[in-house]
Amino acid sequence: MAGDGLIAVTGATGEVGGRVARRLAERGIEQRLVVRDPSRAPDLEGAEVAQASDYEARDEMEAALKGAHTLFLVSGEEARNRVDQHKAVVDAAVAAGVERIVYLSFFGAAPDCAFTFGRDHFHTEEHIRASGVGFAFSRDNIYVDYVPIFAGADGAIRGPAGEGRFAPVARDDVADVAVELITDRSHDGRAYDVTGPEAYTMAEAAERLGRAIGREITYVDETIEEAWASRRPTGHPDWEIAGWVTSYTAIAEGELDGLTTTVKDLTGHDPQTLEEFLERHPESYEHLMRGSSEE
Repeated sequence: MAGDGLIAVTGATGEVGGRVARRLAERGIEQRLVVRDPSRAPDLEGAEVAQASDYEARDEMEAALKGAHTLFLVSGEEARNRVDQHKAVVDAAVAAGVERIVYLSFFGAAPDCAFTFGRDHFHTEEHIRASGVGFAFSRDNIYVDYVPIFAGADGAIRGPAGEGRFAPVARDDVADVAVELITDRSHDGRAYDVTGPEAYTMAEAAERLGRAIGREITYVDETIEEAWASRRPTGHPDWEIAGWVTSYTAIAEGELDGLTTTVKDLTGHDPQTLEEFLERHPESYEHLMRGSSEE
């Protein structure tokens, strides 16, 4: 249960980590925010700040985690060596005496899942399991926060998702689940699949998004070749483009289909629908309204 000791939170300057840190502060729970840039750390009551310039900065990370009982580990930014980065944090945590790790993972994480970045999460989970510390994993479906971002300014969502379904979940709900995993040890040793309340196709997501914001949003079902061709002009490396493209093919292959009651079971409230998210976060679709006739 809560009260076991200091909680170290990574990613506190980001979306999920920041939400988790604020929720812990609201509960009056002692925490340490482990950040790259202390000047960007949120100013929260009862939260101290420690600096580690990088997940692979072993000495800095070990020092930042010394004295912490539980580590909330937000997955690092997309990188070719992201698994190595995660392993370095886990090893530093073990050396620092951390007893538990709550890791933000991904729905369907497996060594051969279609989503290439999902494989990173599987290997990270395996390393945590092998480390000997207590653990709990939050395996999140795609964030519903991303659905409006999927659409370009022209009102089209493009990708090879086919007729597959996904069950997007709001980052607010993910943070609520994470706080429960962090503060209640009865969840240790378990991996929780975390989804929103509904599963739907990308075409249905486009239609619902358009209806909610008052402009037409369409879905263009690209072939894999078309998806690569449309993303190559960004100049990003192939490993990164592969991650973008396979986030859609994972949907097409059914790897993100399936609903769970994790949010309700652990937090006591229902997860947000797409429409509820859009109503609460109109800033999420501002790029779709600029210059539109409905603006």
